[in-house]
Amino acid sequence: MARVKFGGFVAPHHPIGEHPTLQLQRDLELAEHLDRLGYDEFWCGEHHSTGWEVIASPEMFLAAAGERTHRIKLGTGVVSLPYHHPFNVAQRMVQLDHMTRGRVIFGSGPGALPSDAFTLGIDPMVQRDRQDEAIGVIRKLLRGEDRFDHESEWFTLKDARLQLLPVQEDMPFAVASMISPSGMTLAGKHGTGVLSIGSMSSAGLQALPTQWGFAETAAKEHGNVVNRDDWRVVMSWHIAETEAQAQEEAKNGLYRWHNEYTVGTLMRPGAEAYASPDEAVQSAGVEGGGAIVGTPDDLIKAVRDMLELTGGFGTVIGFAHDWANREATLRSWDMVARYVIPEVNGMLDNYRESQRYVIENRESFDRAGEAVMAKIMENEKAVEALSEQDDAQAAMPAHHAPDLTDKAQSGG
Repeated sequence: MARVKFGGFVAPHHPIGEHPTLQLQRDLELAEHLDRLGYDEFWCGEHHSTGWEVIASPEMFLAAAGERTHRIKLGTGVVSLPYHHPFNVAQRMVQLDHMTRGRVIFGSGPGALPSDAFTLGIDPMVQRDRQDEAIGVIRKLLRGEDRFDHESEWFTLKDARLQLLPVQEDMPFAVASMISPSGMTLAGKHGTGVLSIGSMSSAGLQALPTQWGFAETAAKEHGNVVNRDDWRVVMSWHIAETEAQAQEEAKNGLYRWHNEYTVGTLMRPGAEAYASPDEAVQSAGVEGGGAIVGTPDDLIKAVRDMLELTGGFGTVIGFAHDWANREATLRSWDMVARYVIPEVNGMLDNYRESQRYVIENRESFDRAGEAVMAKIMENEKAVEALSEQDDAQAAMPAHHAPDLTDKAQSGG
């Protein structure tokens, strides 16, 4: 079985009320934390409104993250292509790839927030077509193809060619996918990977079993191939030593996030406010789709269930949030790295087999010990030394550490 990779996704989702500069610094610290723990990928988004999602340029943020990390891949999750001239996007991605020594994944989308598109005067009906058009142009530019012209109703290129190409010969691409087939179809058309964000909702989960088929069909129509290893599925979690502890740590933040942001700000269709933090955390696993608030074992089961539901994918992306306080949040990511990742990938199987082998073959190892003792008994000096050692151990008190109880009671 191919190894399942793990990553983190910072949209970010930060409740209003904290210092913005410190929030951005903590997001960078999370990238460092995940890099130290051995996570494979780190993603961040582009948003321009709502007050909760405050990274306007994922390229700028990832450039800073690249200076603080060493091996983790850095993905734009995502660049909203209709908001930008494609030539400038290509240039920025090339620069980022050089600044991070070839660790970039280029994720794109049509733009997730209607309020962003409205502010920029972009008709929502053209956003997906613009993303499609921009991907085709950007791929030509990044491949270093001959100079070309491109005339569009929203941008123009004349004798266009990049003066610098990426470090990576074939920079990985990924297309954001929600619930509709459009994201998967676009991935198939251009032969890219997929970042499934809709998996965090009940409707998105119901759509997942059929989603990959749209990518495969579109890929076949356009002479491309898509690979499930390039499919990333986003899940939300908060992990602690016990389910009760995880729920206690996450319930207030989850309650605020759902009621104030998902319901109160986005007014997401079908989403209803919770009556209390306890109701919020108890409903997370049901209402929130991919949300797991519990133990490492709970998340292990959820990942395995997701792999079975989808038919298989390459990477689990954990959605970063502020449900718990900072210390508990970092500990949650730590526990996933320590317990979930190795279990999902069978990294402990040989340890357990080795332990069982030693236990089940004790007679063979006892015989080896007898052989050693037989050799010792053949040597008079060795027998004498062994006897002296046994006498010394027999004479030693059961508790031979200094007893300070009497001194402590007497003040001595």
